[in-house]
Amino acid sequence: MRALKPCRDCSSDDGFIIVAVLWIVAALATLAVIYSLYARETALGFVNHDELLQSQAMAQSGVELAAYQLTAHPNARPVLGRFSFAQGSAVIGVEYRSENSRIDLNFAPREVFAGLFIGLGVQSDDALAYGDRIVAWRTKLKPGASDSEADLYQAAGKSYGPRHGPFQDVDELGMVVGLPPLLVDRVLPYLTVYSGRPEVNVLSAAPQVLAAVPGLTPERLQLLLAMRADSPQDVVNAQLGVAQSYVTLEPSATDRVTIDVQFPSGRRDRSQAVILILDRDTEPYRVLAWRDDQRSVGEGVR
Repeated sequence: MRALKPCRDCSSDDGFIIVAVLWIVAALATLAVIYSLYARETALGFVNHDELLQSQAMAQSGVELAAYQLTAHPNARPVLGRFSFAQGSAVIGVEYRSENSRIDLNFAPREVFAGLFIGLGVQSDDALAYGDRIVAWRTKLKPGASDSEADLYQAAGKSYGPRHGPFQDVDELGMVVGLPPLLVDRVLPYLTVYSGRPEVNVLSAAPQVLAAVPGLTPERLQLLLAMRADSPQDVVNAQLGVAQSYVTLEPSATDRVTIDVQFPSGRRDRSQAVILILDRDTEPYRVLAWRDDQRSVGEGVR
């Protein structure tokens, strides 16, 4: 009986088969990883979309509740307020503030604009010039009068002139000739086109807005900020001095509502609405402007 001879080609064939199997296993593992990532991203996408829809509905709920609080006592409307509530797994924070807490581009005098610019470090002469340009933009041109303001725009290489009508949006301030873009960006949070009043609300305005009021010294401003929330109106008035003609204690007919929605996933959505409170109308309020901004997503959510 003859002994079996070893196969010289067997080891190479076996090695080839092992390598092929390893390649197949690696390919399957790669496909599994790709599929798991796809499934994860798809699931996160659905979560994101679902939270977005919830956030939109919750923001609307926040506006409704703010409008209810603003209209609950028609003879004593608050100038500002805050509240929060939970809905599902989310927490919603709401702040409402009378819109005349801001400086109205269409009604405020040049001195208030200049005061705002000076408070941000602009030289007095430049600040007054910027105030003149703002007032000139919104001032209606008299019939037959020459438009000297338009010459400034032409000299600056602009393809347009002043509107000679109301500002339509605060971002339109960037079109006013001579105003540095960086300065415009800094003042936008303190401006509005919705209050409809030349005065600012002394009870709810930001310190930067009150600092723009002529006659309100830094010392008087600090005292006013410390006492305005709890002091009687006559006491507050006593601290204003000559600034009284530029401020008011009454709320405007419009309010800015800020809604902050936070989810356990870390997602946070912020919306702002400017609403007009309607008296003796079929609806309690009307939305004049709505903006969704400052959307941030927590760790692990994309």
